[in-house]
Amino acid sequence: MSQPEMQPEGVPSEGQGAGAGGGGGGGGQRLGDLTGRAFPLGDWGEPAERLDELYRWVERGALETAEWYLTDRGWKRRGARLMRAGTALGAVGTGVLPLLDLAGAVSGVATWGFVSLLAGAACVGCDRFFGLTSGWMRDVATAQAVQRRLQTLQFDWASESVREVLGPTEGTAGEAAERCLGVLRKFSEDVTELVRAETSDWMVEFRAGPVPLVMQAMVVPGGPPREAHAVPGRFPLPPGARPNMPRQRPPEPR
Repeated sequence: MSQPEMQPEGVPSEGQGAGAGGGGGGGGQRLGDLTGRAFPLGDWGEPAERLDELYRWVERGALETAEWYLTDRGWKRRGARLMRAGTALGAVGTGVLPLLDLAGAVSGVATWGFVSLLAGAACVGCDRFFGLTSGWMRDVATAQAVQRRLQTLQFDWASESVREVLGPTEGTAGEAAERCLGVLRKFSEDVTELVRAETSDWMVEFRAGPVPLVMQAMVVPGGPPREAHAVPGRFPLPPGARPNMPRQRPPEPR
């Protein structure tokens, strides 16, 4: 079966990616938020064709998800580079302008060094507040993780196809179809988990204060929240003191 070519910077021609919404908005070419897709309905009278259709549907969703993150990182990359350039210029101006005034090359520019310092600090603050650099890194990391997982799926699917063609097959045709569906389902769950993890990182970045982070640490993904059980303690002993053991009564004589 032919595999779609993975273009690192293109925009998919149809539909949206699968999964939950990712971090941040954007400009330029935007695909909107990542939304769920309708499961393709078909006739299972031809299982091979049906499985091939499902594979193409899953693969296309993964490609669109990776494209979404690669497109989303574009405006963040430009903004992050602009803020970093402003920070560098502000730092240079802070040191150069007073020196020029002190050397007599340009008079009256020493006070502009404070303005340059303020501009550089403002660029750093904007980068942190809007999450430009961190969002750029998250988008790149998530897109690469999806593409890496997609390559694994492609080889696993090729292995299953070769096993069925060359034979002898393991088990019945129903077991083979169930095995293929399991591969596709696990891949879809992995991609959804990658998107969920990126969205959680984006949400944590904008949370203020340590309380939400502590509450999040007490929640295990896929499990019930952990509760802190109070352990009854004893009064602390003074330094050098030994704990008193309860005395036991001697056995009564018979």
